[in-house]
Amino acid sequence: MSVERINPRELSPATGFSHAVTATGSRLVFLAGQTALDGTGKVAGKDLPEQFERALANLLTALAAAGGAPADLARVTVYAVDVAAYREAAPEIGRVWRRLAGREYPAMALVGVVRLWDTEALVELDGFAVLP
Repeated sequence: MSVERINPRELSPATGFSHAVTATGSRLVFLAGQTALDGTGKVAGKDLPEQFERALANLLTALAAAGGAPADLARVTVYAVDVAAYREAAPEIGRVWRRLAGREYPAMALVGVVRLWDTEALVELDGFAVLP
């Protein structure tokens, strides 16, 4: 399996994401949206960075159960109910990403949404990975 992250010089610097990712492998893993739900089904975390950490941990747990690792992520979409708050918390969110997933960034997008399934949820992540 190989994953190549592509960041053309003609585009703005990719900080915390990659502009494009190519991947070859034998298994695709599609990851359902994950929020900050704990093991009992309750939203954990009082603020956006705490909820992002739990949602990312949940996404990575699902990926690991499928046999993958953070470096296998090819695409992640972040859905946030408050894009301005997400931008403000971006440095802390970036530290959470690096601690849990490292510095291998997938292609990413942030989408502002009116609300998520659980009304207390502030952020949701989904994505897909390519495994060997």
